[in-house]
Amino acid sequence: MDPIAHINYKKDSTLAMLWAAQERGWHLYYMEQHDLFLDQGVAHATAAPLEVFHDPDNWFALGSSQVIDLAELDVILMRKDPPFDNEYVYSTYILEDAERRGTLIVNRCQSLRDCNEKIFATSFPQCCPPVLVSANAEQLKAFHQRYQDVIFKPLDGMGGTSIFRVKPDDPNINVILEILTDFGRQTIMAQKFLPEIRNGDKRILMINGEPLPYCLARLPSSGETRGNLAAGGKGRPQPLSERDLWIANEIGPSLQDKGLIFVGLDVIGDYLTEINVTSPTCIREIDDEYNLDIGGKLMDGIAKALGNEK
Repeated sequence: MDPIAHINYKKDSTLAMLWAAQERGWHLYYMEQHDLFLDQGVAHATAAPLEVFHDPDNWFALGSSQVIDLAELDVILMRKDPPFDNEYVYSTYILEDAERRGTLIVNRCQSLRDCNEKIFATSFPQCCPPVLVSANAEQLKAFHQRYQDVIFKPLDGMGGTSIFRVKPDDPNINVILEILTDFGRQTIMAQKFLPEIRNGDKRILMINGEPLPYCLARLPSSGETRGNLAAGGKGRPQPLSERDLWIANEIGPSLQDKGLIFVGLDVIGDYLTEINVTSPTCIREIDDEYNLDIGGKLMDGIAKALGNEK
């Protein structure tokens, strides 16, 4: 995970997972990305025993670090936040050695590499708004001409960074596309703008291909078109709609096939916009509203995947 000392105690989803695992008597080890390494092709890490507490002033304690063979662990949760860059890919290569030797990696390494969070969603066109993935400025401008009001965004961003809404007759479209595509060298995504964003960008959490019955609608702040909490949006927990459930059920079997145990779907109005496979969040906000234990449900799902469901 990212440095545990710097997480947001009130909101961090990984902390909720750690609490749930510890409550089951599981032994925790803490690693950051730079702690992983291959020695003669065998995956190791410099890891520290970890305890976690329900204390906003003291939420963790680390023991003495030691080098361990990663295959000695039953399960490893890969909770490094994007960007999904070469270092992230290298980490999946290291973890994959432990995976081959029997350790459960959440989520599966191959699927982390294969399932770009923007492009993976386009595998389900029946769920998506009109969308184009291209580096070609003429194609992107033609998409804009067709739909008039569109969103342009990079394929590797998170938290709403570098997302542009381009309305009809926007004089800045050329420079926006130059910046985002690096003059045609970088592939980006165009989506038809969905005015339903005013009612929130819904985060639907999936465990072993099954949706939780509640989601978090992330409402844009005044003057914004992005609902991301990192971009100033506010969260509103709410039940799933019939359309939300239909989308989740359309996607669930593929998630199971790909070993994507914990996933966050992003839905605006009636349309799927992204499938988050790296480090989905929003556990705490939904837990707090509905008195759930999503971290516990995830640990139950992991236990089932390990074959030792209690």
